[in-house]
Amino acid sequence: MTSAGYDLVVVANRLPVDVTLGDDGKPSWTRSPGGLVTALEPVVQNSDGAWVGWGGSADLELEPFDADDMRLVPVKLTEDDLTLYYEGFSNDTLWPLYHDVIQPPTFHRQWWDAYQRVNRRFANAAAEQAAPGATVWVHDYQLQLVPRYLRELRPDVRIGYFHHIPFPPLEIFAQLPWRLQVVEGLLGADLIGFQRGGDAANFVRVVRRLTDKSTRGQMITLTDGDGRTERHVRAAAFPISIDSHAFDRLARTPEVQARAKEIRHELGDPEVLLLGVDRLDYTKGIRHRIKAFGELLEDGRLTVADATLVQVASPSRENVGAYQQLRDDVEVLVGRINGEYGELGHAAVHYLHHSYPMEEMAALYLAADVMLVTALRDGMNLVAKEYIAARSDDRGALVLSEFTGAADELGGAAILVNPHDIAGLKNAIQHAANIDPREARKRMRRLRRRVLENDVAHWSDSFLSVLTAVPVRGRTGEEEAR
Repeated sequence: MTSAGYDLVVVANRLPVDVTLGDDGKPSWTRSPGGLVTALEPVVQNSDGAWVGWGGSADLELEPFDADDMRLVPVKLTEDDLTLYYEGFSNDTLWPLYHDVIQPPTFHRQWWDAYQRVNRRFANAAAEQAAPGATVWVHDYQLQLVPRYLRELRPDVRIGYFHHIPFPPLEIFAQLPWRLQVVEGLLGADLIGFQRGGDAANFVRVVRRLTDKSTRGQMITLTDGDGRTERHVRAAAFPISIDSHAFDRLARTPEVQARAKEIRHELGDPEVLLLGVDRLDYTKGIRHRIKAFGELLEDGRLTVADATLVQVASPSRENVGAYQQLRDDVEVLVGRINGEYGELGHAAVHYLHHSYPMEEMAALYLAADVMLVTALRDGMNLVAKEYIAARSDDRGALVLSEFTGAADELGGAAILVNPHDIAGLKNAIQHAANIDPREARKRMRRLRRRVLENDVAHWSDSFLSVLTAVPVRGRTGEEEAR
């Protein structure tokens, strides 16, 4: 930190820790799980930076504090903010809209008002923490207005924004009543990162159609009132990854290896163990995969004696109606398949509606012969990469939806599927279940090479190196003398 602030400030909806106040009024914290934390924590620690985010409890008002070699800056969210900004606009308007309207989005003006109010609060907190000429990295769809608000407050800082979920085509995005304000919010950044080239292209097309800005390739030119070039914004793909080497090491430990054998034994030592691991979300294609598996049993192409499906569905957004409905649908489907095809000591589907620690997940990945990632739309899908990182034995097969960001990187060696095509999905699952071991090894080696080379450090380094190459601007908006 300089005397006037931090040279790197990360802004995300959540802090990397969950903060609670004790009876004595003193805060205590526990590390919060999630890919974003794993991705960004080392970057913030190594740069002696600050992290701005919500602490995980409503109405928690706290001064900035230090934890895990980071300066953490809590932003207060009230119960109203959580209902309107988070559950409302972020997760019932933007999430379904940006995921190809798998569920219809809801448009409420009060939600939009709350979204603007909370985004301004995050921008103010970031502006207070940033040193002169600092780099500020804003994350994800909950905070799309922060880049513009922050630029109004601090024209001297470099601003990067990374969009972790898909960015929809113009024809879908245009439904948003506040489409122009969101685009202008994002254009406050110098660099806008997306998971896939297609997402970046969608954004550039939206800018071209909804604004008077000129675009050329990845570059968008912003001009002042006299038509003079003010600055350039770049929109490009930076596919996110995991700490693949750490996951690889974890999966090689004797404890995890032993637990993997134990899991197979507890499941009756099936010939083929199929695995799905997801948040319980309508974008993940869980119903499609369970339906396909049920039909394979019905057709006699797989039998319960030989094949078992384990579906881990961690709880998600349980206050939102669409998620409650999905849980009911999945549980009815699992019950029907188990009722029709299960045998004593052999359930067809083992459905687990809770989260597991990393060690247990690594053991599950090692135990599984076939990993099923059948998302209907997904920004990246890090589960696919975790499965690959865990397979140091070069065994296992990955069935991967072409509608995930991961398909762009892994499609050459994964078994790609369109999850809406149930017949095609059944064929892919059967192929993966009976894959020749030599072919499986060849595919897995290619997948592992990709995932181990392009790890999360590579992702953050590549984004920040492009962002920090942007010239720092003075308070007048003029570039400093070079």
